[in-house]
Amino acid sequence: MSASTTTARPSGKTAVNAEEAGRRVEEIIDHLASGGDSEAARAAEELVRALMDFYGTGLARVVALLDAPMSKGEPLAALLDDELVTSLLVLHDLHPEDTTTRISRALGSVRGYPVELVSFDDATGTLHLRSAESSGCGCASTAAAGRQAVEDALAGFAPEVTTVEIQGAQSSQEPTLLQISRRPSTAGGSDPASPKAP
Repeated sequence: MSASTTTARPSGKTAVNAEEAGRRVEEIIDHLASGGDSEAARAAEELVRALMDFYGTGLARVVALLDAPMSKGEPLAALLDDELVTSLLVLHDLHPEDTTTRISRALGSVRGYPVELVSFDDATGTLHLRSAESSGCGCASTAAAGRQAVEDALAGFAPEVTTVEIQGAQSSQEPTLLQISRRPSTAGGSDPASPKAP
């Protein structure tokens, strides 16, 4: 297969090769520059650089993960556990797992702030979670940091999630029954608070 031959994507769409894509990008930037809008041309060049950095980093991560000793048995599992690689696969609708599975992967990657999946509303993008019991110190700063970690993980693994709602932990213990009774008698005398018999 020559370098100029197009390849078929799994979705059935035809993908252009790198040479053709590069040529098309140059044509667009030249068109913007020829129109006299130098600011738009610079912005387009910056956009191309940012995208090249993003995809270059992703490809480098794929190579590193596939070359790692742990990936020799199940190379796909190593790729799907990686947030950057997953985000690329999801972006191009190539990820083999459904949304719920990817949400579980995201939650499993967060350390120090365990949460449980309650439900996900696909129509609104709202994810309902429950804090695991006795997690962290219970202070506001820890909860805020944990929530941010959860949202960051979800952004990579499951961008379909647009809103995260976290409920408090459910207590596994029965509520303590508080009994109110009269004070016991003090030594050597009757309870001053108790009424005297007629």
